[in-house]
Formats: sequence, structure tokens, C-alpha cells
Amino acid sequence: MLDQTPVQIAWVTNDLTATETTLSALLGVPRWFRMAGVHFAPDTCTYRGEPADCVADISLSYAGDMQLEVIAPTSGDSVYSEFLERCGPGLHHICRDIGDSDAFTAALDEAAQSGAPAVMEGTMPGGMRFAYLSAPQSGVPYLEIAYLPPDIRTYFSYVKDQVSQEKR
Repeated sequence: MLDQTPVQIAWVTNDLTATETTLSALLGVPRWFRMAGVHFAPDTCTYRGEPADCVADISLSYAGDMQLEVIAPTSGDSVYSEFLERCGPGLHHICRDIGDSDAFTAALDEAAQSGAPAVMEGTMPGGMRFAYLSAPQSGVPYLEIAYLPPDIRTYFSYVKDQVSQEKR
């Protein structure tokens, strides 16, 4: 059986700074890496079966081996803006790293057959594929699966190394 351990915990917020500050205090995180204006484009992403066109500011850090992500939607409809409207800021999803692109496609199909279809999915610059699976009837609002190509893994390793060095 493949390792299905989550690799990321993510929060959605209206205020990156406030959420980063609180998570830093609670989890001992010394540094965050921000990516402003991440565009989920209609030619590469969908939201609830329609082309997506949304933007979010995203911040990354690490607590040990666990990646922490804070997302602040800035425009357009998405699982992030939907969550803020329904629930307010808070814990949004965990993410599983899917080993390769073929396994990612198989995981999407398996999830849909299990009653947890993708409500937002796409391919980001650099080739990262992602999908937010949802089964709210079973208490699973969102679970992200992602395929991380080598360049994305290298960036995430860099972030982790920088955070780790700053903790020393």
C-alpha cells in the first residue's frame, strides 16, 4: 500500500499576517515564504466543473516535516472563498502527496467512485497537479491530493531547509 500520510496542513484566512503570527507562536515557526497573486487560470483549473479564474496570496512554512500553508483568496470563486463565506477563517484541508502523474489520475478516479469528487482541480505553473476532494456528507469538507514534479519538490525542500536553519 502506498504511503498516504498527509504532508501538509492548510488554513484559509482573510489576513495572512495575523494567521502567520498566531501559527508561528503556537507551532514555533520562525519564517514564512509568501507567494503573492497566485492565479488559478481558466485554461488550467476548474472549480465545480467550470473554468476557474481566481487569485490567492499563499504563504508556506514548515513545522518539522509538515508543510504549513496559509491561503488568502483575493478574487474570484474558489474552494477558498467558498470556505470563508460558509465557515469564516480556519483550518481548511490536509494534503496527500501522490507519487506520480498516473497515480494522481487514478486517485482522482478512485475518490470520485468513493463519493468524494474533485470540486477544484488543475495544473499550476511548474507542472504541479492538485485536486480538492470533497465528501461533506461524511465530515470531509476538503482533502487535497497533489502531484509534485521535481522542480516543485526542490522549491519545497528549499523552504523547509530555510525554516529549519532559522530555527537553530
